[in-house]
Amino acid sequence: MTSAGADRPASKAEPRPNWRDAFAIYLTPRLLIVLFLGFSAGLPLALSGSTLRFWMRESGIDLESIGLFALVGTPYTIKFLWAPIVDALDAPILSSLLGRRRGWLVLSQIILIAAIVVLALCDPTKVAWYVVFGAAIFVATASATQDILIDAFRIESLRDSEQAAGSAAYVAAYRIGTLVSTAGALYLVGGLKDLEFSRGGAYAMAYIVMAVLVLIGIATTLIATEPEKSKTAEREHAGQPAGHSLSRVMAAANAAFDDFLKLEMALVALAFVVLYKFTDAFAGIMTEAFLVDLKFTEVEYATIVKTVGLLATLAGGFAGGAVARNFPLSTSLWIGGILQAVANFAFSGLALVGHSVPMLTFAIVAENFTSGIGTVVYVAYLSNLCRNPLHTATQYALLTALSAVGRTYLSAVAGFIAAKTGWTFYFALCAAAGIPGLLLLALLQVNGHFQNFGVKTASAGRRVNPKTAGISLMAAGVIGTIGSVVWWSLAFRTANEGPPFECLYFTAVRCTTVFGQINRANPIPYYPIYFWTSVSVLVVGLILFLRPAAKKEK
Repeated sequence: MTSAGADRPASKAEPRPNWRDAFAIYLTPRLLIVLFLGFSAGLPLALSGSTLRFWMRESGIDLESIGLFALVGTPYTIKFLWAPIVDALDAPILSSLLGRRRGWLVLSQIILIAAIVVLALCDPTKVAWYVVFGAAIFVATASATQDILIDAFRIESLRDSEQAAGSAAYVAAYRIGTLVSTAGALYLVGGLKDLEFSRGGAYAMAYIVMAVLVLIGIATTLIATEPEKSKTAEREHAGQPAGHSLSRVMAAANAAFDDFLKLEMALVALAFVVLYKFTDAFAGIMTEAFLVDLKFTEVEYATIVKTVGLLATLAGGFAGGAVARNFPLSTSLWIGGILQAVANFAFSGLALVGHSVPMLTFAIVAENFTSGIGTVVYVAYLSNLCRNPLHTATQYALLTALSAVGRTYLSAVAGFIAAKTGWTFYFALCAAAGIPGLLLLALLQVNGHFQNFGVKTASAGRRVNPKTAGISLMAAGVIGTIGSVVWWSLAFRTANEGPPFECLYFTAVRCTTVFGQINRANPIPYYPIYFWTSVSVLVVGLILFLRPAAKKEK
């Protein structure tokens, strides 16, 4: 799984693009195609989720039944199970007319339109809840299938140097599509009610309008051209005898897994996929409860978190694309990983300050902007792992399923930890939750994991000097150690109103105590975790720095 760019000598590497070039790339035809496909991908998500739950609650459906609709999201989690079908087989008729990827994509979009229309006709006041549930599953499955195909199309149609920008365009358009199917659909429902439509009629019409908007995705697919990489798979399919569909599907699934296992440091890379965004997931799962505890109103939440937060996410996404285009992928992952972890301290500050709209705005902008950067470079990394066009869809679907582990399972204990530690320290722990992913990133980088990825600059494909990585980790460890002492001295002073030097002394002492506490009245046994994690990073960096250099082969 190597790229053509990785074999080029460093002396012939492409010059690093300037910032103007980094943003001009979004106007190229390939990126515009990805942009509109991203809108089509984001549009159906809320139609089987939040918008549908809003419709059900307005219709008087009981909370127990509505709660079960969380299971509607299951197809997005298990989509890798049927991804080998679209890798191994051709869509009937359409693949012969449009090509392998575009044929499947148009078919999935036609099915998606039909599914949305079916759900539009399922008024919760007139049909049983399980009928609505079945229609919602239909929409989610069609939407997840479209996601599989758009991801594969995006990865195969973009050059290595365009993957990060493509990720930024896709993520931004995806969020806009989701906004249209939430706020846009609800605004439309309100307007139709003002025109004396019944509740069921207003929602049905809004859903039909959303189904019509999927035509944007179909038009984009028809305008696009089939990726060149997909032709390799088409030739492979043409050389296989007919009547072996199941064996081809099984072979595609097995080959996708085998490719991952052949990757250098495969298990470390897959663990990194799980943990890189864990810092975001760990914080995000408790954000709503945190803001409720601080007595923020629904209007403040909607205005700042949803509106300002969306704008910050979009800005961060495009900034992430620019970062990834101007720096090697490994460097971009460091930038995104550190920023998204540090941003959690803004919420710790908000917890200390209390109810403050300006501080909430700052925290939301910081969190969403840095998360946008981290998400784009992360998606670019996942895209670079999928190098074989024979099973791009299967590999990427599997990777996205792994990326959901932190959000779905590892974050399940977040509420228990927040209840034990309090909000200030909880968000500091969220920042510390980013450290395992960064340690794995350092391990991958030191062992040359990124040297087979696309080269953007003269240094992108070189094996990292362990001493250089050691210095970086030592710097991060020193900053984390000092930051833990200074930050918590401020927290101690806020809680006890003691002199700064006394607070600093007590905090430093308690940092080195297994069962430390912020103040005398509020024991926090988990407090030393952040300090000791920072010290561990410093020690790992010191070991790498002192490790004897490998002898160069003659």
